[in-house]
This record gives sequence, structure tokens and C-alpha cells, in this order.
Amino acid sequence: MEMKLEAQPLYARVRAALVGRLIARKWKPGQGIPSENALAAELGVSQGTVRKALDEMTTSGLLVRRQGKGTFVAEAEDQAILFRFYRVTADDAAKGETSFPRSTYLSKAAGNAQEDEALFLAIAPSSPVLRYERLRWQGNMPLLWERLVLPQQQFEGLTETDDLPNNVYQFYGSQFGIIVARVEEKLKAVLADNRIANHLQIAPGTPLLRIDRQAIALDETVVEWRRSLVRCDTHHYRNVLT
Repeated sequence: MEMKLEAQPLYARVRAALVGRLIARKWKPGQGIPSENALAAELGVSQGTVRKALDEMTTSGLLVRRQGKGTFVAEAEDQAILFRFYRVTADDAAKGETSFPRSTYLSKAAGNAQEDEALFLAIAPSSPVLRYERLRWQGNMPLLWERLVLPQQQFEGLTETDDLPNNVYQFYGSQFGIIVARVEEKLKAVLADNRIANHLQIAPGTPLLRIDRQAIALDETVVEWRRSLVRCDTHHYRNVLT
């Protein structure tokens, strides 16, 4: 049974109202938000209630606090947010150490959603999508092959002729106001076929980790399906559950 908003604690209702501003794109990534005192006066609640709501939003990665400057809507380029969604780590790295890979694009195309694309993106079959295929490099080594599929209706003005930057989540936020709130991933062991093996400079049949990811915005809309094929000979997938 769905909990009524009125039954939630006051700070949770304040949090929901503030998240609603992010969904409505009244506050955009990188933008500073009003002070706790100003929000408390506007919403008719105590400063402590506002602070608790902001604390939760900061913990969940929606906001960042900058000493001496205030509270800002998080951007995917903030280090804490950037590595929240990137979990591939070198086997010989120090505990918790990782680095963000660079990207080169192999292909870009527009088309109608195929059955699996429509399923992962939660859209109608044959809806227009944009497809991007890229390699991601760690130093001079091709570490993973990736295909990104975007529902075109969420990215008005973006075409298959446009390049995506390396950090696409920051791009979604700065250019389209889309904040990726969470991702859902499915992991599976697979073997490299000839084409992928050629791209990753490995032998056909080499074991790979396949990651199917749905990127989900604050309004629960799926804004990206990403399939990654990751080399396992030098890297692993690392996650910390708390």
C-alpha cells in the first residue's frame, strides 16, 4: 500500500517538495540553492527540518555542500558523484583507488527501438532512439566496449551527428536538465566474440563481464540503457554495500 504524503515525517515532506523542484528543473545541476533559513521561511518549517531534508539529499548525491560557498545541485562531474556510478577498478589498484577512463566513439546512429531496447528503456517498440558505440580506455589499453541507447524524446535537439562527452551524465544534466538519480545493473559473464575481441585487443572467447545498466532520472523515467563489456584479465567490478 502506498504511503500517503501526509503520513510521512515533516522533513520527508520537505525533502519531497525540494526534490520536486529538481524534477521540474527549477534548480539545475551546478546551481546554488537558497539558504536553510530562506527555505525554512518559505516553507513555513523550522531550520532544523530543512537541514535534515538537505542532509538526506546530500547523502543520496542530489546535492553537494561546498565549504564557505553554500549548497549546490550536484553535477555528475563532482568526484563523489562521478565514481558513484563507475565501479570498474584495476586488480593492482590500492584499496578504493580507481581512475575515470577516456572514451573514443566507434559509431553514432538514430533509429527505431528494437524489442530489447524498448524493454530496457520502458518505451513503446519502434519509438525513436539514438545509439552510440564507444571504447573506453585506461591509459593505452582498451578496457571496455559500450553501447548507449537513449530515448530521443528525452533529448530534444540531440542528433546522431552530435558527439557525447566522456562524462555523459554531466552532459545530461547541464544540457537537458536530466539528473540521473540512480542506476540499476545486471551483471553476467560472457565470452568475447570476434568483433568485440578485435576492439578490446584480446583473443576471441576471452571471458568478459557484461553490465546492462538502466539510468533512472528523479521522476523514475529511464533515460539510458547501457551495455558494457569489460575486460576481466586486469580489472574487476567493485561495490561497497553499507
